[in-house]
Amino acid sequence: MPFIKTTDINIHYQQRGTGCPVVFLGGVGGDLRSPSTVFDSYLADKFEILAFDQRGTGLTDKPDEPYTMAQYAQDATAVMDAVNREGAHVIGVSFGGMVAQELAIRYPQRVRSLVLCCTAAGGAGGSSYPIHELSGLSPAERSRKMLAIGDDRFNETWQAENPEETEGMLKESAANASPFLSEHGGITGITRQIEARSHHNTFDRLPSIQVPTLVCGGEFDRQARPDVVRNLHGRITDAELRFFKGGHNFLSQDPEAYKAIAGFIQQHCSAPG
Repeated sequence: MPFIKTTDINIHYQQRGTGCPVVFLGGVGGDLRSPSTVFDSYLADKFEILAFDQRGTGLTDKPDEPYTMAQYAQDATAVMDAVNREGAHVIGVSFGGMVAQELAIRYPQRVRSLVLCCTAAGGAGGSSYPIHELSGLSPAERSRKMLAIGDDRFNETWQAENPEETEGMLKESAANASPFLSEHGGITGITRQIEARSHHNTFDRLPSIQVPTLVCGGEFDRQARPDVVRNLHGRITDAELRFFKGGHNFLSQDPEAYKAIAGFIQQHCSAPG
């Protein structure tokens, strides 16, 4: 498995495919060993995709110290440097969308176009749901809460009225849990990542983003609510805005979502990578 060494950690990454170069930044707790990753998506045979386990997740190192969103953006540039990728089209999902914002603001020369999915600006634009506040719940309570937060169609009332369907969805979620969570340092890593997420705020800096940008959301998402997604969109000049049929996982719920993202990137593939 390929790793790169930065100034302080080892980062596990994968690069596959051919075509327009894409950097994919996933959400909290991402792990490239999970049953389904971006390499299994509609994008897989459309682009050359570079993805990696972010600081505190997967096979990447998990130091027990505070992480910052600036560090996450810097990690992305380090991985790009390791594969001699000066620039790329960047897709950020949820937490990865926050990292993508920092990347586009701090290292604008590295980003050719930008896709921000189910994410928030923080600050005056509003934040994604404060999942750090759920740490005191039991695993079962937290799973049920996250099911409702991720998709309003599966709220607490629906769960009470549909116990069998709820249990099936919770079992599926548990089966798809990232492997690193049960490994040494896993809880430390994800805790540090969630702490960094809680401090995310790019709202006042977003107007500096000048690359073509597509902002996407799920119609039933309570984690990155539609109003928060609209606030993010409104801060980026000439950004496009699309909502899809689904919640926080609309990328897997609505087949049109990845197709729209691929079409957007293909429009801008003439930019050098």
